[in-house]
Amino acid sequence: MMSLIGSIFLLIGAIFILLGAVGLLRMPDVYNRIQVGTKAVTLGTIGVVVGIIFIHPQWWSKLLVILGFVLLTSPVSSSAISRAFYRSGTKVWHKKRLAKTKPEQKGRAKE
Repeated sequence: MMSLIGSIFLLIGAIFILLGAVGLLRMPDVYNRIQVGTKAVTLGTIGVVVGIIFIHPQWWSKLLVILGFVLLTSPVSSSAISRAFYRSGTKVWHKKRLAKTKPEQKGRAKE
């Protein structure tokens, strides 16, 4: 039963990491890519480590140290990298919107 629960957590972690990889390909600028990568690595690592804890309970203390290290360093490192990109002048992507046309006024003759 414990290995089944562990396998489910491993699968959830792998899915988060896979979706993060897809998100890296789809995001338009470096800031969005860093954000997607950080969330995917953090959530995927949580799933994988919790899954391994269920499969190998004798390793729980070492795995919690690894999990704590990843949870602390991943957001800090992505923030530092984002700040370096910002200071170097990397532009933020802005979505271009189509200009909306004004609806014609009813009851007024066109000249």
